[in-house]
This record gives sequence, C-alpha cells and structure tokens, in this order.
Amino acid sequence: MNAIIFLLCLLSCTAQKNEPDWKLVWSDEFNYNGLPDTSKWGNEVGFIRNNELQYYTKQRIENTSVVNGNLLIIGKKESYNNANYTSASLVTDGKESWTYGKVVARIKLPKGQGMWPAFWMLGQNIHSVGWPECGEIDIMEHINNEDLLHGTLHWFNEKHVSSGGTTPCDVTKYHDYSIEWDKESVGLFLDGNKYWEVNIKDGINSTEEFHMPQYIILNLAIGGDWPKNPDATTAFPDTMYVDYVRVYQKVAK
Repeated sequence: MNAIIFLLCLLSCTAQKNEPDWKLVWSDEFNYNGLPDTSKWGNEVGFIRNNELQYYTKQRIENTSVVNGNLLIIGKKESYNNANYTSASLVTDGKESWTYGKVVARIKLPKGQGMWPAFWMLGQNIHSVGWPECGEIDIMEHINNEDLLHGTLHWFNEKHVSSGGTTPCDVTKYHDYSIEWDKESVGLFLDGNKYWEVNIKDGINSTEEFHMPQYIILNLAIGGDWPKNPDATTAFPDTMYVDYVRVYQKVAK
C-alpha cells in the first residue's frame, strides 16, 4: 500500500512539475506621469467605427494621460474637428501582438447613457484581410448604466459570427478583466473567475483567426450603434482608469 501511495504521489508531483507556468512577457504598469509610453502605445485617430460620436485624438493630454499610477482615458463633451465629443483609443497595433497567453488589465469604468469603454484585441492582419476575418476578442465591454460585463469573440464563418456571455459586475470599482487563450480555447474571466469559454481547437467552426497574433486596444467610446447617444443624465467629462495591462505566456517549468 505504501508503495502505491508513493507512486501516486510521484506521478502527481511530476505532473505538477511539468505543468506550464505563466511568464510575464509585456506590461505597462503606468508608473510614470504624462502621455502614455509611445514605445508601447499608438493611437487610433478620428472617427473609427460603429457610428460613434467621439473624435479619437492623438497624444492629447486632455484625453489621455498617466497620473498617480493610472492611465486615464477621458471622454469630453466639446467641439473638436467636426465632433461634439472627444476621447482616446490606445493600441499596440504595429508595436506588439501575441498568439496565446493570459491578457489582463485592472480597470475602473465610468457609467452613463452612451458611454462604451472597452478592453479588447484585434488580429494583427486586419490591415490585409479586414474585419471580422481578422478575429476579435472583447475581453471587457460595458455600456450605459448596466451592472453587467460583456465578453465576446467575433470571427468569420461564411458570415460574421460571435460567441460571448455576460456576468454581473459593479464596473465603478477596480476589477481584473482577462482572458486565458491557448490552442484549445479562449476563456473570459472577471477577477480570476471564468464566466465564458469558446472552443477553438483545430480551428473548429472556422476559428483559425484565433491561432494568429492579436494586438491590444483600450478605448472609451461615446454613443454608437450599441449604447446609442448620451442624454441629459450623462456626466462629462468622465474617465476610464487603467491601473495596469499585463501579458503572460506559458513556459515549461
């Protein structure tokens, strides 16, 4: 009996030893002040998508700054370049992209009619194949005054298809929003708890897009097809606070 117990323990310990670990491969801890680090972040500029109302500005301190250990993305109601609102969308497009890993950000969000903050990823090949063929991973989206977190994958399978879920969340407090992504699946997590998973093994259901590099986006949209327009109850300016963004990948122990 003792020999059997010893053998089982040995097998268990060997399995744990060979199980991959998460290794931090990229991060921004926002432990500086001023504009976001241009070696890590670029900007989308102008009117970009979804009939949103904001003009995304480039390296404009009024819309994006790093203060007291947080990245601030600020939505403002103001006249600017034929828009009535301004905001910012930060991207790692052309700087860093990853295939598989754990991608996590600690964020505190604004609430209000027409507000649409997001933390998400797009396939780096979007510039050649377009959307949704590039694939999209929405790690966190929030609209209006809901107490819900939305997480969704979008891709192309003869037409645009998606799979996602929601989970209760008080977005006005800091939370860790993350994915764990490997060759088998993409899991969506809130504070380390998985609430949705999409099977991508062997490109099932035309999910080949999720076996290629994706880059990160942090943005605060205003208005658009999903949340609709702000109204008299919407407070401006309002801010999305990002404590950190981290990317891990698995390495053998």
